[in-house]
Amino acid sequence: MTVIVLSGPIGAGKSSLTSILAEHLGTQAFYEGVDTNPILPLYYKDMKRYTFLLNTYLLNHRLAQINQAIQDKNSVSDRSIYEDALFFKMNVDNQIADPTEFKIYDSLLENMMEDTPGNPSKKPDLLIYIHVSLDTMLERIKKRGRSFEQLNTDPSLKDYYARLLKYYEPWYENYNASPKMEIDGNSLDFVVDEQAKRKVLDKIDQKLHEIGNL
Repeated sequence: MTVIVLSGPIGAGKSSLTSILAEHLGTQAFYEGVDTNPILPLYYKDMKRYTFLLNTYLLNHRLAQINQAIQDKNSVSDRSIYEDALFFKMNVDNQIADPTEFKIYDSLLENMMEDTPGNPSKKPDLLIYIHVSLDTMLERIKKRGRSFEQLNTDPSLKDYYARLLKYYEPWYENYNASPKMEIDGNSLDFVVDEQAKRKVLDKIDQKLHEIGNL
């Protein structure tokens, strides 16, 4: 059994690579379900009010996916449960979210992900981080066209996206829940470039061989 999770900022290409990788490995794909998330549009309108509710909603959604994924032989998920705390912490540091709410959320996440005797681990076997620049991120956000994410809807989102990128690099460096690897999403456009897609899949296959999961 192999559970792979994708990570990276908004617009990095996590869902696209999830589809590509699931097809390549013949595995089950799990998606975040942005278009069916009732809290996300509210969050973009009022982050101070909805940060805790959004993260609690996502925690419940991701745990349900994890519980299903670990029952399957193999699976690929387009978002790591661990990186939601990154968004929450960033909002706390910028006085958008409440520190006490973050402590409650973070403790809840830790308790729910803790390994318990007789039960399968909820931790992934491999985390794949897609690194992108701000320019690449903004280009892909614009291209996919979700209205609540667009700069022409809210120009202040550019600063929000820039802050987010600054949090991702140290988050990835400190991540230790599983083996991990990084993909350069700037130079390897695996969505439209077949050669780039092949390079990415070869890198992932090599990593899976290294950790004994292929």
